[in-house]
Amino acid sequence: MEFSILYAIPRNAFLDSFFLALTKLVGSYGQLWLILGIVLLLFKKTRKTGAAVIVSFIAVFIVGQVFLKGLFSRMRPCQIDQTFPMLIQSPTSNSFPSTHTGFSFGGATAIYKNHKKAGIAALIFAALVGFSRLYLFVHFPTDVLVGMIVGIVMGILSTKLIDREMERMEKKRGEDQDSEKQSV
Repeated sequence: MEFSILYAIPRNAFLDSFFLALTKLVGSYGQLWLILGIVLLLFKKTRKTGAAVIVSFIAVFIVGQVFLKGLFSRMRPCQIDQTFPMLIQSPTSNSFPSTHTGFSFGGATAIYKNHKKAGIAALIFAALVGFSRLYLFVHFPTDVLVGMIVGIVMGILSTKLIDREMERMEKKRGEDQDSEKQSV
């Protein structure tokens, strides 16, 4: 069933170029999201979002890349059907789940939770990244689906964690200021 979905995807030179460029932009381990998180940390207005994007990236890496890929050890479509014409070098890591998709949906969800308009654009971009994994024949549809779910969950959890930590830091800062006033 999953192979029939992969084989049914229409392919042409324009889409080949588009999805190759998208894959290079995102990076072999989704580094684009880590870089974006770091850039967002630099500005006070987006600092909380940047922290959530980075925490989400780390969480997806641990849950998806380290734990789930090791647990399931699923071969990639390109490892099973080696006759399919590949546009990129066949990855050697396991297929399930798609951590490219996870990194993308994790980062996009963290952005969406804090900045709705930018988050919608990020979610559309994440969906394109997920589809690129199918187009490039390196993941099965269920790999991408689970990567999307892992990413969304990690994006939500990282946002909640950062929100809670920021509140704790604000409360502590307020208590410190109150104790300074009382000692003067």
